[in-house]
Amino acid sequence: MFKYSTMYKSTPSILTFIVMALCHSVVIAQLYFPPVQGDTWQTVAPSSLGWNEAKIEELKTYLASVDSKAFLILKDGKIVVEHYMNGHSAEKNWYWASAGKSLTSTLVGIAAGEGKLDINSPSSLYLGKGWSSMTSAQEEKITVRHHITMTTGLDDSDFECTDPQCLKYLAEPGTRWSYHNAPYTLCDGIIEGATGKTLNAYFKDKIGEKTGMVGLFVKSGYNNVFYSNARTMARFGLLSLAKGNWDNKDIINNQSYISTMAQSSQSINPSYGYLWWLNGKEKFMLPSSQLKFNGSLIPNAPADMYSALGKNDQKIHVVPSLGLVIIRMGENTSPDNNPVPIKFDITLWDYLNQIMGVTSADDLVEETSPISFDQTDRIITIAQHVDARILTIFNLKGTRLGYWPKPQNIDLGHLIPGVYLVRMLTNDGNVYTRKIIIF
Repeated sequence: MFKYSTMYKSTPSILTFIVMALCHSVVIAQLYFPPVQGDTWQTVAPSSLGWNEAKIEELKTYLASVDSKAFLILKDGKIVVEHYMNGHSAEKNWYWASAGKSLTSTLVGIAAGEGKLDINSPSSLYLGKGWSSMTSAQEEKITVRHHITMTTGLDDSDFECTDPQCLKYLAEPGTRWSYHNAPYTLCDGIIEGATGKTLNAYFKDKIGEKTGMVGLFVKSGYNNVFYSNARTMARFGLLSLAKGNWDNKDIINNQSYISTMAQSSQSINPSYGYLWWLNGKEKFMLPSSQLKFNGSLIPNAPADMYSALGKNDQKIHVVPSLGLVIIRMGENTSPDNNPVPIKFDITLWDYLNQIMGVTSADDLVEETSPISFDQTDRIITIAQHVDARILTIFNLKGTRLGYWPKPQNIDLGHLIPGVYLVRMLTNDGNVYTRKIIIF
């Protein structure tokens, strides 16, 4: 049975992830890549992975009930689940919404690797001077990096408008994080200015023809929205899982960019990389808000997961420690209409945890866990040799009940009797999860 304790400790999958960072070609050889041409794509049976097939059917029913159109799971590049519903099919295209931001980030990385742009250079070098209503001195301070990290400091009161009169100074670049579509959309102009090619031509030349991705950026108001079928979305997730490599060929020939693309890009919102959302961080921010929330973006998902997220729950989840890519396309799953909704993901990972074998608290016990619990005094103690960063406690439904940065001794006397899950993230990247029972 698959266990979270296996997921996050120094097991072959985590060792593989470490080796990936040191020598990604070794790991890539263990991934399957579908042919660039044609519909051939190897599959693997869920039963061969020890997954619960009855729970997969329950997940499909749930997905259909929330207006999903396509859902795929890849394991080490091979298809485990591929399901279409509500009138959709493998051939039909759908929009990525803001999940396409991560594709744009990849194109920026490719252009940087070719020496055609420098992310630390002013964006006016590629957009031309006067792209905003700011002074020349203010424009010069905004770099490409600020665009791909959402830290331009531009006034975000007009979320999408890229006309110069809409692009006004609000704060010094790098001092304010705000999920702002307009400076992101200007990345398209940065790419075109740097490469001399249209966005679609550059995508096709540098990614599409090399990976079999077939799609198109379509102008919609101020935005350029990417449309494709679900398998193209899955191919992009696999390219990201393979650290910019496709079948032993580097697509992103820029190891420095790859190593930081899915890492915290700034300290204001550590759950945001280069236009990627990051799980497992100590705090996060969300669109349309300057509030900072303690804890992980999706607390019941693996801590090393990073994601391309778009309006109406367009999803690409990449989980290096498990070799997983998870795709969801469809309509809105919740009434909040957030450009980056995450409520759906909590429910999704409840299902996925059950499918992969995390079905009870017993599956999460670690015999050598550095987390100890005194049942009498209801005190959690962390072993002194462990450099703990975050400790979070959940009920068995995955609801986060408490969060402690730099934990040492934690009193849980306020909790009612029951079974709880404790998850601890250390500063060296390990995650420990175990069960406690309060009588």
